[in-house]
Amino acid sequence: MANKICNLFKIEYPVIQAGMIWNSGWKLASAVSNSGGLGLIGAGSMYPDVLREHIQKCKKATDKPFGVNVPMLYPNITEIMNIIIEEGVKIVFTSAGNPKTWTNWLKERGITVVHVVSNVKFALKAEAAGVDAVVAEGFEAGGHNGREETTTLTLIPMVREAIQIPLIAAGGIATGRGMLATMVLGADGVQVGSRFVASEESSAHQKFKDVVVNAQDGDTQLTLKELAPVRLVKNKFFNDVQELYKSSPNIEQLKDLLGRARAKRGMFEGDLEEGELEIGQIAGLIHDIKPAALILKEIIDEFETVKKEISNY
Repeated sequence: MANKICNLFKIEYPVIQAGMIWNSGWKLASAVSNSGGLGLIGAGSMYPDVLREHIQKCKKATDKPFGVNVPMLYPNITEIMNIIIEEGVKIVFTSAGNPKTWTNWLKERGITVVHVVSNVKFALKAEAAGVDAVVAEGFEAGGHNGREETTTLTLIPMVREAIQIPLIAAGGIATGRGMLATMVLGADGVQVGSRFVASEESSAHQKFKDVVVNAQDGDTQLTLKELAPVRLVKNKFFNDVQELYKSSPNIEQLKDLLGRARAKRGMFEGDLEEGELEIGQIAGLIHDIKPAALILKEIIDEFETVKKEISNY
């Protein structure tokens, strides 16, 4: 299935496993890479020494390409970038920040750089900054998201029209049908997050994985736009946020309620009441926990089957 994304990353299938905090450690990244996709380690939930350990373990577990996702709003960013270089990682996905900050520095050191965006304006800025590809992530996605609430169905063709570099679609993609749909709209590949949360290799707590496979449509919602928009499962913490909104809270009140380590408490430690449970709308279509290799195979098999079916239309 050679195309621009496969050629860029030297992978078999144009499927990238999202570098999600508290979910995407070396076990998941290496499993996806070994199966022909591109695995990403999620650096956002890792202290620098922990990230180094995950990179080293990933290198031992796979001889295939893998990368690291780095949210640029996190502390220790300089130390994290230096570790990536020291450990010989060749692919970096950046997000939550200005792509100009690190793109040239990384590319001068032989790194392939991809930036995650939520609108056309930021896609153009990323292209101007010199990134090798862009991930355009729609409103359906789990975790931190764009304030514009632009859905993947409309975002992908608008970004495709605006940029010349390779485009990766994200947000609401967990099946081969979804992959094919976004590629018809102009994407060169897809980034899959929520489906890989419900994998055996995901570092998410089993209780959180169970929440994902039992989720129904309407069980998630975007909130906390004043801080950093995030899509959450509706649990006690989410309801507490909604209750606070009734009093027109200021930023500090929202920060006080959020506190620290909510995401870790929910997704990694399994506190289903007080933790942040970040997952995409597509969770309503995820019904089981499987090995990452089988998930990827099912996506590709369905992609090829449906592509043949619609060729007869």
